[in-house]
Amino acid sequence: MRVYLDNAATTMTAPEVVAEMKRFFSEEYANPASLHTMGQHAKEATEKARESIAKAINAEPEEIIFTSGGTESDNLAIKGINAGHIITTKIEHPAVLESCRALEKKGTKITYLDVDPEGLIDLEQLKDSINKGTGLVTIMAANNEIGTILPLEKIGAICKERGVPFHTDAVQALGKVPIDVKAMNIDMLSASAHKIHGPKGMGILYVKKGIKLIPSIHGGGHEHGMRSGTGNTAGIMGMAKAIELMQEKNNMQELRDMLIKGLLEIPETRLNGPRQKRLCNNVNVAFKYIEGEGILLYLDEAGISVSTGSACSSLSLKPSHVLLALGLKPEESHGSIRFSLSRYTTKAEIQYTIEETKKVVKRLRELSPFGKED
Repeated sequence: MRVYLDNAATTMTAPEVVAEMKRFFSEEYANPASLHTMGQHAKEATEKARESIAKAINAEPEEIIFTSGGTESDNLAIKGINAGHIITTKIEHPAVLESCRALEKKGTKITYLDVDPEGLIDLEQLKDSINKGTGLVTIMAANNEIGTILPLEKIGAICKERGVPFHTDAVQALGKVPIDVKAMNIDMLSASAHKIHGPKGMGILYVKKGIKLIPSIHGGGHEHGMRSGTGNTAGIMGMAKAIELMQEKNNMQELRDMLIKGLLEIPETRLNGPRQKRLCNNVNVAFKYIEGEGILLYLDEAGISVSTGSACSSLSLKPSHVLLALGLKPEESHGSIRFSLSRYTTKAEIQYTIEETKKVVKRLRELSPFGKED
């Protein structure tokens, strides 16, 4: 059996998405900026897709900027607003943290908010951190490693009251958490297609009317001058179709809870992150006395694909910055595995994963010099 449980890293492109994109590669392939009939057909299709995507988050079509993905969207939002002081958290995705660190080297002041053992921020610390020089608050909608869902509405209300723009990286949250940019007072939002069964290399940045950004890519002035480059018509249509498919019912939360219950039957294990305020597809478990890389490799031999943390940091041997921020010791961080489900995951796959993980953990602990399973 081959079981793919690394959907936080990327998802299978849905067959319906592939079918939607296909004709824009070989039939409706014209440049949407061209004035001829074929070009205008492509433009019409992309504008309908823009309307569909905007509707999904309660935005206006002209507020949607097409990008190459979440990383570009985060970079454009954070670097483009030209803020003297930025507030973020210690558990953000590297696309946010590295953007902030790059600005920090150039003199921008960055405040990194602490999180509690479940990955939640202290709203009072956020309030206290905002000052007259604060030009941006960037806090993720949901964490990519431990699945914690952040209180966007409360954060947005604080930012609106203080008159500070609020950006959220919603790459993991879109399709799993209801998002209403108006109700939540979100000024900018990043999202990516390949996390929701859409194509890689396609994303959006929602930018509320009135927010001015300095573009990072210059050229022909596409996307209202914010992001130049020939429109990726096939990718845009694929993302719109993927967002449309998000409305279908799924049983990810039920299977997530089944997986958590089964894994926590293993002695000396703990769930990283909250039990309730958690993404419906995320399970992150720490297994004492053994290394996550060993678990990953043995599970891979059994046909099960998982992760030891963020896909963007998978080649690093450093402890997860997210787990360290929760208060875990480095050795506890190294023994953690992230299982992430999709709407295609089945009950049989979860049962198989529980059984195989129990076998792998028992085997590795028998070999471990640090401790033995009872």
